[in-house]
Amino acid sequence: MKKLQILGTGCAKCNQLAAATQQAACACGIEYEMEKITDFLRFADFGVMITPALVVDGEVKVSGKVPSQEELKKLLA
Repeated sequence: MKKLQILGTGCAKCNQLAAATQQAACACGIEYEMEKITDFLRFADFGVMITPALVVDGEVKVSGKVPSQEELKKLLA
């Protein structure tokens, strides 16, 4: 099971990244647990300065944008 974390303040782009990531994971048949992190101090733990960001199993995969479905599928694979 993959651990997916969305880092963001709860803004529209953060919510868009969360929804797009869920769609991509379901399309790939990936079992996952998703956590939304809104605490600025935790962003720093990951070295993220620009949100939204996607963290997969502890590794930052994207920051500052919402990737396309195809990009997300590759990042989750």
